[in-house]
Formats: sequence, structure tokens, C-alpha cells
Amino acid sequence: MKNQIKKMAIMISIAVICLPLVISLPCPSLAETLQPVTYRLKWLFNASVIGDIVADEHGAFKAVGLDVDVKEGGPERDAIRELELGYADFGVASADQVIRALSKGSPVVVVAQLFQINPLQWIYRKDNLKINQVQDIKGRVVGITFGGNDETIMRTLMAMNDISEQDIKIFSVRYDYTPFYQKKVDIWPVYRNSQAPMLEKKLAESGESVGYFNPAAHGVKFVANSVVTSKRMLDSKPEIVEKFTLALMQGWEEALNPANEAMALKTLSEFDQDTAPDIMQKQLTLTRSLIKPFKDTRIGSIDIEAWRQTEKIMLAQKQIPNPVYVEGVIRHPF
Repeated sequence: MKNQIKKMAIMISIAVICLPLVISLPCPSLAETLQPVTYRLKWLFNASVIGDIVADEHGAFKAVGLDVDVKEGGPERDAIRELELGYADFGVASADQVIRALSKGSPVVVVAQLFQINPLQWIYRKDNLKINQVQDIKGRVVGITFGGNDETIMRTLMAMNDISEQDIKIFSVRYDYTPFYQKKVDIWPVYRNSQAPMLEKKLAESGESVGYFNPAAHGVKFVANSVVTSKRMLDSKPEIVEKFTLALMQGWEEALNPANEAMALKTLSEFDQDTAPDIMQKQLTLTRSLIKPFKDTRIGSIDIEAWRQTEKIMLAQKQIPNPVYVEGVIRHPF
């Protein structure tokens, strides 16, 4: 957790009054000892985790008596595994990670769903391709990360639309975008609110415009990042789970409120110093549209049908041997 210097100032302010963004939550007295909590993110600090950062840096957690250590994720980090080992109290994981863990007997519990729309989409050049229906990918070179979510989603789209591997040419995707820049690949998997703005800007500099192939628009709602904890934590410290979840959702609401954009960008820039300001602003706007797609969307709401569909897809593709009945481990946050 960065900005440790802020801790004392925040503690003093809490003794006087809770911050406005968590005014509906109970304020701890100065005499109370903050409960230490560890929260492991799924990925690195960027716009995709702005609500997590704001909840921590702007006092939402401390206002409910929690001292949360928000830890970066990354390719070498597994939040669910850390829950199992007792290294973390809460974490962020995608639905496929949750379902796969359940199939192996992991006592993981879902307490909130962050992304209402999966950010994973495919980018393509509009002057070279127009995708109005899934059938439009026939005869094209399609980028897929073997073993990744995008492979699962693309193969599901293909099966639903009677498209075989002979109808397309699959290109194995790595972290290097050169094949896409060189037009060796027609559609390339990206996170809409992360890499996509960077690629879009680079192509625009060459006079090229882009489009996006969104699986959700074609019937595949594969759930992305959600907040998880362990059954042990839920059973032994239900009040901590309640406080953490509500404070986290308050932080997300505050971070994604358009009126607070300047604050959110300033806070984010302290953690993500490598992203250009214009890209960061676009990433934040796109993150807002994926997590709170409508004005009345309550951040953290769980789309149970999307979870069931995700499990069904994984079962059909033999990623899990038997049903796990994922709705049994979902605890609605409100």
C-alpha cells in the first residue's frame, strides 16, 4: 500500500467526522484499533482498479475500522490461492478462476461483481473488416491467447455460430502487438479499458480507425473480475466481510462519479506513472462504462445468469469435469 504518510492524517480526520463518500457507514472512534485486512488484486495498478485505490487512499476502509493493505496483482499472483493459504483475506478473481477453483474443492465465496460487462474484446481495423455478426470472422486471422479467457470465449462464439477452425486461421497471441500492427492478424484480443486506448491511439496516428468485436453483443456474457473471500472468513468474521464489501463499493462509486474525475485521475497517477494522461483519462471513462454501464447500475451487483452461463460454457468446453453450481457460493452484496 502506497502513501503510508497519509495514514496519520486520515486517522485524525476520522476522529472528527467520516469522509463524505462513506457518510452512510459507521465511523470508528479514535480509540478503536483498526482491523488489518489484506486485499490481493488481480492485476497491476491501473484504471481497472481505481475504485480499490480510492477506497483505500480516501479513507473509505478506515471509516469502517479497517486498515486494508491493497496489494497489486499480476501474472504471478493468484488471489484465490492466497485466500486458501491465509495470505489474503479478500481478493479479485475472474469467474473462470472461481469456477475452476470450486471444481477442485476450494472454499471460495463471491461477495461482489465489479465488471458488469467483460472488458475482453477484439480490436480490428475498420478499413479492412466490418463485423456485424459472428459469421463475419470467417476467412480471417483471429488472435487467441491459448489457455486464456479469450480462447474460451472465442471458441464458444464459434460453436454457437457453427464456425469451425477450418473457417478461420488462429494466430497464437503473445504480449507483442507487432503482428497486429503489421496486419498479419485481423482481429486481436484486448482489454477494452486497458490496452485498447493505447492501440487505438497508435493506429490513429497512422490514419487508421478501429472497431471492436464485443462477445456480449453476440450472446456470450462471460463474467470478469469479482471480489472474493474464503468461506472461513465469511463464517468467522461476517462483520468484517460486510464492512469491507460496503466500503469497497462506496470507494468505487466515488471513483467512478464523473463529478470526481479530477480526483480519480490524480489519485491514479500516483500509482500508474507510466501511462500518458490522455490515455489514462480514456481508460477511466471506459472503466466506468464497463462497471457502471447505466446510471442506476449499483456497483457490485451480481449477474447470476451470467455466472451460470460462464459455468455452462466451461463445462461444455471440458474445462471443469462436473457442474459446481456456482450460484451456491455467491453472496449478494446488498
